[in-house]
Amino acid sequence: HQEDIKWYFNDIRIAQISGDLTNHCTDVNCEDGEERFRDRLKLDQRTGSLTITNITNTDSGVYDLKIISSTSSSDKTFNVIVN
Repeated sequence: HQEDIKWYFNDIRIAQISGDLTNHCTDVNCEDGEERFRDRLKLDQRTGSLTITNITNTDSGVYDLKIISSTSSSDKTFNVIVN
């Protein structure tokens, strides 16, 4: 599919896949040198699912998923609380 999938944490892009899979990034490679998740993000290029390994309470916050295609767009918001 020709979709762009973007994940944000507190309004900072932390992962992305472009529709043709030639452009993808996670964490520090995405934007603003954000290193909060250094080497802990796994982005499934087939499904767009994001996995955070070694999660701690500092990873609590708002995660936004934006999916954009040529025919539609979708936004999902996840409020994650880690105790």
